[in-house]
Amino acid sequence: MKLKIYLFRHGLTHYNKHHWFTGWIDSTMTPKGYKNAQKIARKLKTKKFQVAYQTRLSRSQNTLKEVLKFHPECKEIITDDRMIERSYGKLQKHSHKEFMDELDNTIVKVVERKYGKMKRDVKKEFGENVAQSIYDIYHRSYTIPPPGGESIQMVEKRVNLFINDLLKKMKKEKVNVAISAHGNSMRPFRKYFEKLSQKEMMQLENPWDDYFEYTITV
Repeated sequence: MKLKIYLFRHGLTHYNKHHWFTGWIDSTMTPKGYKNAQKIARKLKTKKFQVAYQTRLSRSQNTLKEVLKFHPECKEIITDDRMIERSYGKLQKHSHKEFMDELDNTIVKVVERKYGKMKRDVKKEFGENVAQSIYDIYHRSYTIPPPGGESIQMVEKRVNLFINDLLKKMKKEKVNVAISAHGNSMRPFRKYFEKLSQKEMMQLENPWDDYFEYTITV
């Protein structure tokens, strides 16, 4: 017997639109985000599933609501925060640009205080490059968490616990499932089901308006 998992990301939020670190902040979806969700719903219209999963965040729940409009056969909706977005800790509520500008200014001041003044063009390039490097570490590192937040490794650990329980439920109850997830929690999902390497997982970009389908044989 073959069972199905339909995995998708919530629609675009206001924080996403303005490039803010969102994490566990409950940012609402934009009008475009609702269109994203409706597009996913149309693509899943002919599929069948009996159980659906969401997180406590409204972007996950409201995306799922659009999908469920076509699925009266789905009788069970489960909220499980093991698949919630990655926490960005103290970076949450700050824009990417704000973070980069603060790093740029701080790093240049520290270096100049210790080693002397830099030429204006050198200062600009130096500050931007170092700030970008630190941003990339927090944003894309597998093992390093942002201050007070989670690394992708930590997210993967909790998502894998969720997957383990999910597969047990599917096999026991013989059900198909839909999962309204988040960009970073989808990375370990896809790594697990697509048999990706850690490096491949970290390079993933998950769409706002599409889904991934996985088959489980029982």
